[in-house]
Amino acid sequence: MNIKTTEQVAEISWFCDMSDGDTAYLGERDKTRASTFEHCLNILQTADKNNFKAALLPTAYDTGMDPLSFATAAQAFTQNISTIVALRMGEIYPTTLARMLSTLDETSKGRFIINAISSDYPGRKDSPQMRYGRSAEILDILIQGWEKNEINFDGKYYQLHLDAAPAKTKFNKRPLIHFGGISKEAKEVAAKYADVYLMWPETKEMMRKTIEEVSELAYKNGRKIDFGLRIHMVVRETENEAKAYAQKLVSKLNEQEAFNIRAKHQDAASYGVFRQDELRKQANSEGYIEPLVWSAVGKVFSGCGSALVGSGEQIASKLHEYMDIGFRAFIHSGFPLIEEADYFGKLVMPKMNVVSLQEHYNKTVLHSAMAR
Repeated sequence: MNIKTTEQVAEISWFCDMSDGDTAYLGERDKTRASTFEHCLNILQTADKNNFKAALLPTAYDTGMDPLSFATAAQAFTQNISTIVALRMGEIYPTTLARMLSTLDETSKGRFIINAISSDYPGRKDSPQMRYGRSAEILDILIQGWEKNEINFDGKYYQLHLDAAPAKTKFNKRPLIHFGGISKEAKEVAAKYADVYLMWPETKEMMRKTIEEVSELAYKNGRKIDFGLRIHMVVRETENEAKAYAQKLVSKLNEQEAFNIRAKHQDAASYGVFRQDELRKQANSEGYIEPLVWSAVGKVFSGCGSALVGSGEQIASKLHEYMDIGFRAFIHSGFPLIEEADYFGKLVMPKMNVVSLQEHYNKTVLHSAMAR
């Protein structure tokens, strides 16, 4: 999609835990919040009630639920919210995946987004060139299925010459693709195929440089893309209340147990996680890498390692600063997820100009074939 939003608007999304990570204390497994269908649906419905435009359904292997299956079943019980379905590229054969997405398009009436993941398959270790090369081929095949009458592809990993009809999605002719990764290979794939390049929290200047770099890569491919930030939230009426709650979150933290939990995650050894770790080492004595950005979450979770901590006014102001440097999509979460969605919905959401990027694109431009 050869467009980029220019207005001071953003898609504000929440997080729906799929792998037993919902908790009131970092480093503690909470059996009462295990990722059952009922609990995950409760999170999704709470986010829907609080006017979040979408909810990320992450993918994991060790425990929990499958995001694509969950999305297909759960969307019938929601009103407006979309699901951002994390899909590990290659786990499902491309044409099978295309038909599954076509089914989700029908059951949700178009309320879904793809988060394309290039991590290793469970039990395997592949080179970045293989992982991202495979992802690029799959995304090319999916896009051909959506935008053309035939899929004609001859690549290193897939060779397909088929009628594209089974892949068609009628509610959104061209579903949005979110894509992340800080490596050179990841940025190159994002520049060619992503609609939203997702990032984890770093200092504002570091993120600005990444946005400029990926924007330039996209431009060289004849494209413009948007940028998204995945970041946790601790928001209260006052900054002191928020900081006190942040300290409560780590009050039961056992460093060794936290390390063991973190090490189980599929992406625990990725370059992006390494960057999060390095930032945490540079934080001040309270764990802040810059004002409001608290890095202690990364002691437990291998991916997104920081949270914004502050009052509703402070958080909204910080998000607008991020929008000023180019972010147009935010995926938030809190501990625990249901209660913190209510806090954010009450204290921050009314201060934001929230849109659905899919709807925003549908209203402002016609879909066109992506430059390759």
